[in-house]
Amino acid sequence: MAWFRRRGKSGGPSSRRVDQADLDHLTQFVRSKRGVEAFIEPQTTVTETTLLLVAHDGEWTRRRIESPEVARRFAHQLSLPIYDVKLMGYPQRMRDYNERQKRA
Repeated sequence: MAWFRRRGKSGGPSSRRVDQADLDHLTQFVRSKRGVEAFIEPQTTVTETTLLLVAHDGEWTRRRIESPEVARRFAHQLSLPIYDVKLMGYPQRMRDYNERQKRA
């Protein structure tokens, strides 16, 4: 049975490298939007570390990233401000955007 197979030493999500397609998607989002800020979402028992990008109007995208250090490097290369979700929380404009999408 697959129920009792081990997930690895950490027991958490796998630690595979980020796909180039993910980085390309994030880069395209930054280039096509204005006022983009980056937010690092920490690894949990269910998900790997992710990078959340939020535009000025609250539109957002999220992709898996290898580590917080890689996320910071990516953001600095694109001159993006970067924050830690654990410290700053999610921006209100993102929640407002999600609410507008629900109503539409």
